[in-house]
Amino acid sequence: MKGKMKAIIKKENKPGAVLDVVDIPKISPDEVLVNVKVASICGTDVHIFGWNEWAQSRIRTPLIIGHEFAGEVVEIGSNVKSLKVGDFVSAETHIPCNQCFQCKTGKQHICKNVSILGVDINGVFADYVALPEICAWKNSEKIPLEFASVQEPLGNAVYATLEGGGVAGKKVAIFGCGPTGLFAIGVAKVAGSSDIISIGKHKFRMEIAKKMGADHILKYPEDDISKKIEEITDGEGVDVVLEMTGSQDAINYGLSVLKKGGRFTAFGIPSGKVEIDIANGIIFKGAVVVGISGRKMFDTWYRVANLLESKRIDISPIITHKFPLDEYEKGFNLMMSKERKAAKILLFP
Repeated sequence: MKGKMKAIIKKENKPGAVLDVVDIPKISPDEVLVNVKVASICGTDVHIFGWNEWAQSRIRTPLIIGHEFAGEVVEIGSNVKSLKVGDFVSAETHIPCNQCFQCKTGKQHICKNVSILGVDINGVFADYVALPEICAWKNSEKIPLEFASVQEPLGNAVYATLEGGGVAGKKVAIFGCGPTGLFAIGVAKVAGSSDIISIGKHKFRMEIAKKMGADHILKYPEDDISKKIEEITDGEGVDVVLEMTGSQDAINYGLSVLKKGGRFTAFGIPSGKVEIDIANGIIFKGAVVVGISGRKMFDTWYRVANLLESKRIDISPIITHKFPLDEYEKGFNLMMSKERKAAKILLFP
C-alpha cells in the first residue's frame, strides 16, 4: 500500500515526541500491514517519551513508538499463511529469532536475540504498522476493540499471577497500583485468591484497585505495611507476593511479609541495582522466586483471550482515558503526573 500516514515519532535524543506525516510502511514477505484502530500507552512508552536512562541506552532514533494495540489486517506478505486481509489482530510485542536455544526449547518469550515492537523496530502509534506474522495474534470478534488493545499488559498480569502454582485459595499481596498491578488484582480474584492485599501510593489508582476486587488496600508510605499484613494474615504472612514496581522498598516489604515456603514473583523493573537480604528473605524461608518477562508465547495469550471472551474478568475500570492520536501529549502528561490520575490511556488514530 502506498501513501502517507500520521505517526508519533521519537525524532531526537531528548524528552518528548512529535506527530508527523510519514510513508506508510512497506511490508516484507513475512509481515502483514495492519490498520491501527486503537493503541494504548504503556510505561515503556512513558520511559521513551521522558527519555530516562534506560531509553537513552536502548532507543535509536528516529523511531515510531508504541506497542499495545488492536487493528485490522489490510495487506499480507507473500510468505504469510496464518492471516488474511480483514483479520482483527493484536501483537505479541516480543519478536523472537526462532533460532536460539530458548526459542527451540519453547521459551520464545525470553528469546536470546529478541526484538521489541516500538522499541527496536517501528511501533503502533500510527495509522498503520508493519507487523511480523510470528507475533500477530488473531483476536476473537467477541472481544471489544478497547479490551483487545490491552491484552499485552493483561497478559503480563496473567503470567505473573498464575505462574508457579497459581493463587487459588491463597493470600496474595500485590505491590503496585500501576495498570499491570491493577490487572493482577482482577486476575487473582477470578483465579480464586482467598485474600487480595493491594499496596499502592496514588489515591486515584487505589480506588480502581477496590473496583477490581482487592479485599484490603494499603497506602505507602502512610500505612505500616508489614504490621497490617501481619494482622490480616494472623501472623503467617502471605502465600504469594506479586512485586510489580521494582522499587527497593516494595521488594524489601514483599520479602518480609512472605510466609515460609511462599512464592515471590518479580515483575517490576528496578531503575538501578537493588539490595536484598537473601539469607532471611529467601534461603531461610525456602522461598520460590519467579522472574516474569513478558508473556508466554502463546500459552498466556490463550488464557487472556479465554478470560475476556468468557467475561469472567471486567477490565473496564482500568481504562480511564481516551484521546485522539493527535492529542497524545495529554495522555503522556497524565501518565507522568505526580498524582497519577490515570491508568490505561487509549489513543485512536
